[in-house]
This record gives sequence, structure tokens and C-alpha cells, in this order.
Amino acid sequence: MRIISGKYKGRRIVAPKNLPVRPTTDLSKESLFNILNHHFNFSQLRILDLFAGTGNISYEFCSRGAESVVAVDADYGCVNFIKQTARSFEMDITPVKSDVYKFLEKHKSSYDVVFADPPYDFSQKQFEKIVQLVFENELLEETGMIVIEHSAQTNLEHLEHFREKRKYGSSIFSFFELEWEDEEGEGEE
Repeated sequence: MRIISGKYKGRRIVAPKNLPVRPTTDLSKESLFNILNHHFNFSQLRILDLFAGTGNISYEFCSRGAESVVAVDADYGCVNFIKQTARSFEMDITPVKSDVYKFLEKHKSSYDVVFADPPYDFSQKQFEKIVQLVFENELLEETGMIVIEHSAQTNLEHLEHFREKRKYGSSIFSFFELEWEDEEGEGEE
């Protein structure tokens, strides 16, 4: 995997082969960050990366100047790899080894962007629970955004605060916001 933009653009990161991950492809990642560029100034963002895996998305946010990133994964190998990589790049990433659902139930901070890339074989209810817990526990800033990466077998459009989805290859990104601007620039809720 490589970092596609920012301070560390072009740097390659080689994760151990034994990690239980499916990293977001460069094409999907580039498309996602093009969308996020239109919504945010990265230098002021606080990021929560759920099911962080290799830390691929966390590194991209840090390279683009995010203020801080919390990367949550249940796998010790993933958390250790993120910790080592963040240290070597001097990135402000806090890796947390935890079940994502338990973390969301107990955590009290709020974030500008919550990104989640759960295993594609999760059930519909498991995907829905991520969105539900983020909003219930007020983990999203008022102008923040949740992005869930999933396959075509999962549909999240019926959930409250759903705004849009984008498909890139076999990946779909579903976006959720508390508020958004319509085409004329008027805020809605």
C-alpha cells in the first residue's frame, strides 16, 4: 500500500502478510479523499478509524495534516503494526486494541470524521449498529461525517442521517451527516 497525498505522498508501507485485513484499494482511497477534500480542511480534523486494519486510512489522514487519529482494531498484530508505523513516520495516531462495538459504547470523545471498514461479510445489523452507536453516543461533531466502506450486499440507505453512497470497483462508501447543504447551499437537517 502507498500514501497517495500529503506530506508522505508516495511512501510505501508493507504490512505483514499474516494480518487479517483487506486494505482499501488506492483507487477507492483516492476517490474517498477527493470527496472529503470538498468538505473539510484536514489540518483541523480529529479522526476515528474503526476496524483500522493496517492503518491505511489513518496514515492518509495524517499525511494530509489531520490533527489527530484514533485507530481502533481488535487484532493485536494490526494495532502493533499501526503503532510501529506511526512511530516511524512521527504521526499522531493513537492505536487502540478493542472490540469496535465496546469502544463505541464506552468512548466519550467526538470526531470530525468517523471512518469504518468492517469485514464485508458482516451482517446488515452489524453495519447498522456502527452508525447507530456513533449517533447515540454523540461521537460525531455537529458538522462531521461518518463514512462506512462496504460491499454491494450491504445497503445502509434506509438509516437516519444517510446522505449518499459512492461505488468504486467492488467497494461502496456510504456517507452519513447530522446536517448537510443542499444544492443551493442551504442547510438542512
